Amino acid sequence: MIRIDRLSKQFESNLAVDQLSLEVKVGEVFGFLGPNGAGKTTTLRMLCALIDPSAGRAWVAGHELGREDDQIRRQVGILTESPGLYDRLSAEYNLAFFAQLYEVESVAEQVERYLRLLGLWERRAEAVGTFSKGMRQKLAIARAMLHEPRVLFLDEPTSGLDPEAAHLVREFIGELKEEGRTIFLCTHNLDEADRLCDRIAIFNTRLLALDTPAALRRELYGRSVVFHLRQNAADFVEIVRALPVVHKVEPVDNKLVLQVEDPEANNPALVRALVGAGADIRFVGELRRSLEDVYLRLVGSAHQD
Repeated sequence: MIRIDRLSKQFESNLAVDQLSLEVKVGEVFGFLGPNGAGKTTTLRMLCALIDPSAGRAWVAGHELGREDDQIRRQVGILTESPGLYDRLSAEYNLAFFAQLYEVESVAEQVERYLRLLGLWERRAEAVGTFSKGMRQKLAIARAMLHEPRVLFLDEPTSGLDPEAAHLVREFIGELKEEGRTIFLCTHNLDEADRLCDRIAIFNTRLLALDTPAALRRELYGRSVVFHLRQNAADFVEIVRALPVVHKVEPVDNKLVLQVEDPEANNPALVRALVGAGADIRFVGELRRSLEDVYLRLVGSAHQD
């Protein structure tokens, strides 16, 4: 659905995007993560045919950037981090105006549908200038969906939303995925990206990593099992260190943190070894690294380089 080949953008002396190459599949929720100033929004604007790249090529929904820009704009919906809305107009009129620009066939029906989906129907006659930031964000999402785009670009879609509204937007993104839409999601909310995204790219001017969140965790940290004991964990370090499936051992008070190859297959042998050595095991769990751990490690390494 999206194919990018060595795409770059240079602003005078500032290289914002450096030879980015990746593919986004049909129906995928794809997370694009990076620090402020990394070039995420620049990438999004290039892919929506709003600004021209300095080099490289890209295809969105089967149309080539720079050659079929009008077709790309018809096929995509975009939510920018600071969406421009007409403050003096009502929510309903805002959407109706943009629906006409998109040449939507049933303007009134589409406007009502998305105002209801995002919980704004009861406020449809009110001026947008009176809306909270969260309500404006939901209205902007509705605007991006009016023409039923095949590809949706979302830049911080839950920014400024309270927990209930953010939950509504996340559920809405899940429904769009079930409909087969492709979603390109820029966010600083790493927990949100972990829950929503099929794959993520970590980006800082150039691509640092690309995979599923689970695969990135395994690649950087392996899998760690925590044995909670009634005794001092340090007494059993040598017992587990001697086992070939254990790659790393760290005792923390009464806990043994072990980096283990294939925990599902090898945990029983570890339990037997510890019990045989006199350990009283209270319970066993897996230490799950967060996406934040992965992100900070990759971005921190890029800064050092």
